Amino acid sequence: MTPGPCPALPGTVPAILAPAAYALPTWRSALDAIWSALADAGAEGGGLTRTSPGSPGSAGWRRHPERDADEQARIAALVELAQGGDKEAFAQLYDVYVDTVFRYVLVRVANRALAEDLTSETFLRAMRRIDSFTWQGKDIAAWFVTIARNLIADHVKSAKFRFEVATADMRDADERVDAPDTEVLTRLRDERLVSAIKELGSDQAECITLRFLQGLSLADTAKILDKSEGAVKQLQLRATRALRKALEGVEL
Repeated sequence: MTPGPCPALPGTVPAILAPAAYALPTWRSALDAIWSALADAGAEGGGLTRTSPGSPGSAGWRRHPERDADEQARIAALVELAQGGDKEAFAQLYDVYVDTVFRYVLVRVANRALAEDLTSETFLRAMRRIDSFTWQGKDIAAWFVTIARNLIADHVKSAKFRFEVATADMRDADERVDAPDTEVLTRLRDERLVSAIKELGSDQAECITLRFLQGLSLADTAKILDKSEGAVKQLQLRATRALRKALEGVEL
């Protein structure tokens, strides 16, 4: 089950806000992004064992790329149109960013139904407040995630970040492999990674989530965490070192 169409405010949002198709990125790709980061860091003297280049979790695995200049220009144009009342433009922004928001919410609440509700409320609130967004040449993803972050804090009555992954969602990290024993080892490896992330401090866990599960830029992560980019770099370094220490000896 995945988030459905962006919900409509009565009498204001046309049916165009309903995407024709929706595919949530798998946990496999999200977890592999973290394994890749750890492998990259491990090459500088860590205790993790590399696999062959290009395999999932290796340094050759490509993480989420930054949006290129053309895509950023398109997003900026959509934001401007949406601020002028263009509902179709907002629908396109929803299509681009709903995966990012839903993934962030899901690792906070570990409940798909609640994550869907909070994601829907995030975009309803964003639609109402789109005029308040100030374009500064940075990805609007940070603005959407910040709204979601505040909604979660209101819901759980705590701003502390908690990394949660429901058992059902971990199942979609399983890949079909040739040998059953390889599948078991992969699942055990991923479970160790998730457990290690849960043991991190709340700031470190949120940094890892935003940077690697969400693929957000350093600047956007800094904006969401209300920290300087330098502080986020140090936070990410400490989190990566802590994970490497917890996973020492694990084959990627």
